[in-house]
Amino acid sequence: MLTAFTAALLLITVSELGDKTFFIAVILSMHHPRRLVYIGVTAALAAMTILSVLFGQAVSLLPKVYIHYAEIALFIAFGIKLLYDASKMSTTASDTEVVEEAEAAVKQADSQLPKRNTSLAIVIEAFVLTFMGELGDRTQIATIALAAGNNPIGVTIGAILGHAICTAIAVIGGKMIAGRISERQITFIGGCLFLVFGVVAAIEGA
Repeated sequence: MLTAFTAALLLITVSELGDKTFFIAVILSMHHPRRLVYIGVTAALAAMTILSVLFGQAVSLLPKVYIHYAEIALFIAFGIKLLYDASKMSTTASDTEVVEEAEAAVKQADSQLPKRNTSLAIVIEAFVLTFMGELGDRTQIATIALAAGNNPIGVTIGAILGHAICTAIAVIGGKMIAGRISERQITFIGGCLFLVFGVVAAIEGA
């Protein structure tokens, strides 16, 4: 359980920094009360984590050998892709494209809110934007892979804690920290972590 918890915590914390959902939380916290944004974003990420773990547990019903090799291939493929992406980025690369996507999503959602923003409306906006932004994200797929081959409780707690930490960073000091985040470095670290867990999975299987 401790191994699953640690793996999920590390992967999620590193992968979520500078991600689209991270910037959604940053932008929302600049326009709405941080407490409400935090509740909505964290709830969405927790719900997505639970769904991903349940899906991973369903996948675990397949023959163990298939799950084992699929987990190794998935982590190594993600690791190689992230390292390749990092190598193509300049040392001054920014998250402009990701930020613009997040801003567009928030602007569209704000236009659909009532003129008097109630607390519930803000929480729902944060929840929906984050949940939709997380669908198909690499952290969701990583959570599914971890849950398929590891303790589901450990993966769930570790992933939710990782998301909660990143969300807290985003809503408390996101605007200041976002400008200091090196997309290249975060991508490189994430790629290394995926490779490490792929190798660990291969060794444990052997």
